[in-house]
Amino acid sequence: MSTLSVSDSLFDASVMLRRNFTHITRSPVTIFNAALMPVVMMLIFVYVFGDAFDVGDNYIDYAVPGMLMLAISYGLSGTAVSVSSDMTTGVINRFKVMDVSRGAVLTGHVAASMVTNMVAVASVLAVGFALGFRSPATAVQWLGALGVLLATAFAAAWLTVALGIAAKTPEAAGMSVVPLIMLPFVSSAIVPAEKMGPGVRQFAEYQPFTPIIESLRGFLAGDPSAGYTAAALAWCAGFAIVGYLWSRATFTKRA
Repeated sequence: MSTLSVSDSLFDASVMLRRNFTHITRSPVTIFNAALMPVVMMLIFVYVFGDAFDVGDNYIDYAVPGMLMLAISYGLSGTAVSVSSDMTTGVINRFKVMDVSRGAVLTGHVAASMVTNMVAVASVLAVGFALGFRSPATAVQWLGALGVLLATAFAAAWLTVALGIAAKTPEAAGMSVVPLIMLPFVSSAIVPAEKMGPGVRQFAEYQPFTPIIESLRGFLAGDPSAGYTAAALAWCAGFAIVGYLWSRATFTKRA
């Protein structure tokens, strides 16, 4: 793989995106985890557990922002496995012969992950509206919510790509993203952090996903919080930088 012009790199990245997205559409398990599982989780929490949670509001309105975060996190295992498969099955050696840009291989996976996440987000929103979710947010506030979602998907994708490259096997790659999948459950996604027990409450309040979810919740409720949004974007920037630098360094060593 060599250093190519910007236009060549962008073209290579678009080819990698089409390749990765084609693989995703051919994998029923990946489609279920990325697009359908968040919808199933929302149905369970709203219809089975919703009446048990005292959130001082219609539970569907409270739950949708958290389910949007779950929609992003559930699709990460497929990305990690796909990256690891490329690293362990000899595909990278074929890309070397084809003189594909190094960056295109990574950005192709990131772009495919983001596209998958946005499809999952759209699915959750559609089902949420069908279940009675309503938002007083203005168009600008909806754009703010979309910006937070895109920043989160971008950061999570780079971190997941780094984990996938570092893993020795696709199975290990799938397991490496389990903390990212589980963290939203120990946040304010399902219930307010202040209603949790000691220890868990403090963890939920200070872990990365809570400010992201609360920022989304504020935008969708028509009452955005500058503090939560600043914290959310700071976490996203940190994750994206760490993931990018880690993935490039590991990719250079292994490829």
